[in-house]
Amino acid sequence: MKNFLLLAMATLLASTIAHAQTVLPPHLSGDVGAAVYATTANVRGASHRPSLLPYVYADYQRLFARTDTFGVKTIALGAGYLELVGRVSQEGYKADSAALRGLRDRSTPVPLGIGTYQETPYGGFFVYAMHDVSSGGSLLEATYAAEFSFAGFKIYPQVGIERRSAAYVQHLYGVDAAESARSRIASYRAGASTVPVAGLAAELSLGGPWHLLVQARRSWLDAAIRDSPLVSTGTQTNGFVAVTYAFK
Repeated sequence: MKNFLLLAMATLLASTIAHAQTVLPPHLSGDVGAAVYATTANVRGASHRPSLLPYVYADYQRLFARTDTFGVKTIALGAGYLELVGRVSQEGYKADSAALRGLRDRSTPVPLGIGTYQETPYGGFFVYAMHDVSSGGSLLEATYAAEFSFAGFKIYPQVGIERRSAAYVQHLYGVDAAESARSRIASYRAGASTVPVAGLAAELSLGGPWHLLVQARRSWLDAAIRDSPLVSTGTQTNGFVAVTYAFK
């Protein structure tokens, strides 16, 4: 699967190289606002409280932010750019509940790497290959998003796939021998995971440059994650509600 995703990324870039996009916005362009983010917990005893944070989906010259992904555009590549990227993850959690007593806290992953956003007449393609500083593992991700417009209303269906290496999954959901002895939870050595994702976003005009944006995404966890004794569900849902101001 890892080789497949890397091959898909290379094929996408090669197939669009003749249509390189080189125009960069000289000023801030996109949506900026505030959002309430929420994620359902998939670990027994762990909780994820909704959080009020900035929302940015915008470009400024070579800099960009796409909700939870940010970075710098480098060379023109296909219908976009080769990008240096980072991800703001919310996958970490504290082992501060009775159900997790004896386990260590799971630090939040810090994925850094390369990627590209290819804007085509058929929709947008997002491809990222990142190394997680916390676990030493890797995250590969490919997503397709389309846009449909109605009177004052837009919807954005999304489908994608995420590949986490065994080290990445072990960091979040594994249980080593020492933790098992302290907590009496069965030890677990995780493998790599491949998770399909589907989402839907809707944007409603509030008048002028103001908009209301709502998004929900669901992940279907595979056996590498579901089989962990820490995991309590086979799916995970996250989303946000944002009020944004559009900069042209």
